[in-house]
Amino acid sequence: MNLRDLHYLVALAEHRHFGRAAEASFVSQPTLSTQIKKLEEELGVPLVERTPRKVLLTETGREIARRARGVLAEVDEIKAIAQRTRDPESGTLRLGIFPTLGPYLLPHLVPLVRQRFPRLELLLVEEKTEQVIRMLREGSLDVGVLALPLHEDSLYTEFLFEEPFVLAVPEAHPLAHKKQRLKLADLEDESLLLLEDGHCMRDQALEVCHLAGAGERSGFRATSLETLRQMVAANVGITLLPTLAIKPPMARTDNVHLIEFSGHPPSRRIALVWRKSSSMGHFLKSFAEVIRSMPADLLRPAIGEAKPTGRRRTAG
Repeated sequence: MNLRDLHYLVALAEHRHFGRAAEASFVSQPTLSTQIKKLEEELGVPLVERTPRKVLLTETGREIARRARGVLAEVDEIKAIAQRTRDPESGTLRLGIFPTLGPYLLPHLVPLVRQRFPRLELLLVEEKTEQVIRMLREGSLDVGVLALPLHEDSLYTEFLFEEPFVLAVPEAHPLAHKKQRLKLADLEDESLLLLEDGHCMRDQALEVCHLAGAGERSGFRATSLETLRQMVAANVGITLLPTLAIKPPMARTDNVHLIEFSGHPPSRRIALVWRKSSSMGHFLKSFAEVIRSMPADLLRPAIGEAKPTGRRRTAG
């Protein structure tokens, strides 16, 4: 048994197809099939159920593939230790981020990272929070940018910033003509458009609704913030948007009026997250400092002070 065979088995477990697994492993299909067969012979147990249309792993095969992921993650960790010892600011950093933050944070963050760590290759993965946490645990990601709180004992969290929410309403909505900043009580009995299950921002918005006495607009759940934004523009309802989602390079959207909250606004707390066992902890704390060095104005809605950037609709 060697590491190459474990790579092949993990690829087969993920793709459930010899051809696609071989392509992902950069070998021919006969080569991968032969090596899987040799691994079965060496272990003395079947790992794969071969059917005409798809490939299924046996129960033993699934368990061995699960453990193989752990072995390969440890090998990557060994390589990372050596790489970071030689040059802590080079190599590849695999970063996971959730969809309601990634498109809005990364345009500001990536140039700062390139400036501070010019030899670092940043590999970005956008997934929902649950998937990012799973990939961190398995070792397929080095670090994540996630919203707090997290309930995962194996992960270390480094707080980055607090991002306020604003309310987005159609121009004809009564709240659009409110002359003072919004209070949570102003949302009482309102129904908000929210994201589908699995998005951490759905949970955050539901918490705001609970505090304000508001509810969820029934019959619709969006897959993205941009869908929510366009639904507001179409007079379907109102919603919450995080501050970074209203900052350039995001253009203003026709028929969407943004309102700041007074006092301490509802917000989400963002942290950098990595495995407690990671050898990259010292470097990742330096990486966190780069994120915290972003201009403070990015996290202030300053809606009344914003200059028009052209009235066009953002892509949905």
